[in-house]
Amino acid sequence: MRQKVEFTSGSHTLSGLLETPKSDVKFYALFAHCFTCNKDIAAASRISRALTAKGIAVLRFDFTGLGNSDGDFANTNFSSNIQDLIAAADFLRKQYQAPEILIGHSLGGAAVLGVADKIPESKAIVTIGAPSDAAHVAHNFSVHISEIKEKGEAEVNLAGRKFKIQKQFLDDINNYGTQHIGSLRKALLVMHSPIDKIVNIKEAEKIYQSAMHPKSFVSLDTADHLLTNKQDSEYAAEIIAAWATRYVASEIKTHPSSVKQGHVLVEEKDHKFAQHISTASHYWLADEPVKVGGNNTGPDPYEHLLAGLGACTAMTLRMYAQRKKLPVKHIKVTLSHTRNYQDDCSHCEQQSGIEAIIRNISFEGDLDEAQQQRFLEIADKCPVHKTLHNNVTVVSKLVN
Repeated sequence: MRQKVEFTSGSHTLSGLLETPKSDVKFYALFAHCFTCNKDIAAASRISRALTAKGIAVLRFDFTGLGNSDGDFANTNFSSNIQDLIAAADFLRKQYQAPEILIGHSLGGAAVLGVADKIPESKAIVTIGAPSDAAHVAHNFSVHISEIKEKGEAEVNLAGRKFKIQKQFLDDINNYGTQHIGSLRKALLVMHSPIDKIVNIKEAEKIYQSAMHPKSFVSLDTADHLLTNKQDSEYAAEIIAAWATRYVASEIKTHPSSVKQGHVLVEEKDHKFAQHISTASHYWLADEPVKVGGNNTGPDPYEHLLAGLGACTAMTLRMYAQRKKLPVKHIKVTLSHTRNYQDDCSHCEQQSGIEAIIRNISFEGDLDEAQQQRFLEIADKCPVHKTLHNNVTVVSKLVN
């Protein structure tokens, strides 16, 4: 069902479209469109319809000065976009239910990243072809920047339409960096096309690296920036619906801040194989592959074990190389083991374990034979390696 809605943001009335499923609403989503676009752009409408078909209600609206919303675009900026999103969330909160997922396309993606901490009910964020910071949008009118700074404003042509950009817009976008992304504490899905000519995929990498877990990245393959191909937008919607349900319908119970430093908390997620894993600063998932009955939402237990050894090995070798001033540019550790979790677990009451861990170490750098041999010896001195060889006793207690 499609319903035209209106709400106020500051002194302006904004025009929106609320799409709701015929059946019960699982949760509400808020969609932010791209720079100088509107709520009716193909990507926004197609993604909204596809999400509605999955039981997710979606509100998309025109930012101030665009589409059917009041206001003068020349007087808007990224901060006003943030304010418009807060107003949209307030409208949903008062009239229906606060949005639990925020979806942003292009600059709208940067906007939902910037507003997420101001909408406490939001649990999941999706960016589609988004820049890592608001200032990236300036490249769309880079030839006019000098004129804007000198004259205070300039008329620019964006996607065949003329817009007036004022100096205050440039000043405003420079106030928003990427530092807030690392403190979101919300699930994040980054979607981007490797052939996006408007926003380079390196921006997606910046967002992903800045964010804490849980975070996911999905390539949109051959899609263009505006997802003009119907199949691309529908594919994006399918991924969003499946991913969001994992974090919204079944809210994460464990939170990194609730775990003591130096401790690890593991808690069931689906009462099957999937597990929440939290430390004082991080969160991620463990699971089993689909072929053995899991959903493959995270590394399996032995992959975690190998990851710990591999990470510790690489860190130890890097510290050694720096201390000895060795010309080592890059270190790579590849590990495998001879048993699998299913075999071990089927005989848990018996004494069984990994028979062998194969650790292949490669590096880029010019080391002589003696240095290479010492490099290999140092790998065996990493703390995790020593722990695995120390006949560690695991003390298990039942705690209510």
